[in-house]
Amino acid sequence: MLAYVFERFPKFSQTFCYREIAELFRQGIRPAIFSLRGPDFGPETTWDRAIISRVHQLPEGDAFARLANEAATSLPKPMRRILHGWRGKPDSLRLHQATYIGTHLQKLGVRHVHTHFAGMAARTAFWMKKFFGIDYSVTVHANDIFVPANFEIGLSKILSSATAVIAVSDFAANQLRERLPENARRVHRIYNGIDCAQFKPAQFEPPPLILSIGRLISKKGFDALIDACALLRQRGHGFRCEIIGEGPLVGELQARIHRQDLREHVHLAGPKTQAEIAAHLSKATVLALPCRIDPDGAMDNLPTVVMEAMASALPVVSTNIGGISEMVRDGETGLLVAQNDPAATADALSRLINDIELARSFGGRGRKRAEEIFSIEKNVRALRQIFGL
Repeated sequence: MLAYVFERFPKFSQTFCYREIAELFRQGIRPAIFSLRGPDFGPETTWDRAIISRVHQLPEGDAFARLANEAATSLPKPMRRILHGWRGKPDSLRLHQATYIGTHLQKLGVRHVHTHFAGMAARTAFWMKKFFGIDYSVTVHANDIFVPANFEIGLSKILSSATAVIAVSDFAANQLRERLPENARRVHRIYNGIDCAQFKPAQFEPPPLILSIGRLISKKGFDALIDACALLRQRGHGFRCEIIGEGPLVGELQARIHRQDLREHVHLAGPKTQAEIAAHLSKATVLALPCRIDPDGAMDNLPTVVMEAMASALPVVSTNIGGISEMVRDGETGLLVAQNDPAATADALSRLINDIELARSFGGRGRKRAEEIFSIEKNVRALRQIFGL
């Protein structure tokens, strides 16, 4: 039997995790699901109750301490000594969570655990393997490998201990193989998946709509997009731009819009459900996501919204960082520009909103590419091979 351990499940900003679980259910695999923290449902209204009801959220506070201590009594003495030795250390909670979950997994007969991100859940899985001999695999994404947190059980220990490491792009997989040459065979590339049938092809109705979607954080480059929109207005283009999402930069971005007198052109639309996002994509002309590498090395790897736009037969304007060029073929399914370059971003957007036939042709090729490489059914079957299911 298979189990998943998440830091938080479901999480509105990590719909790719939910989609993976939902596709496993569709293929007849119903893993046990453990969530270390409470859910973040966000505005989403379509979570499947059959999946949500299967989530075992760990208790908190005194209730968890009592149950974890009870579970620890079943550990062999050497393991109990490790648990005792970590008392009071940073991240010691992971050992107690591993003890609590591990006793449940033993009762369920689970022999393999999968986690997403080389973070809290992976560190918990690391200790489950130490204490109970339960193997684990991990899907790594972006900042968890590009700017890993400094924990005693850090990225190198997690990756060395896991039986398989799933990277969501060739860019990330190649980095990991260089970092772990002795374990290169355990690194696999499996793209995140979507069901393209859930996205209607865009209609390209006037006036042009530039759409952007994501957390309002620096690495998404929304400030560069707003500056590009200012240049488009100066050049006399008629257009609308909607930025869907929430995050810490909402005030700063809104001030930027006001400062450049773009209130009639650029709108911060807030968070939307998956159905609402699909509807917005079907009405757009182009998806713009001018991602950047932050000074600390944080960057996007395989933005889900790019594959969603491609499934919606939209052209994409983005930057050549992480695995984005594996999604967007420059000059075929979209246009890739230099990061932090509003002028180049404006040029690319201008080219597409002024030539709808070009936008349509890029979008059509993008839809075909999405169907070929981002099929959730195909990608989950590849995962199942790694899980031995």
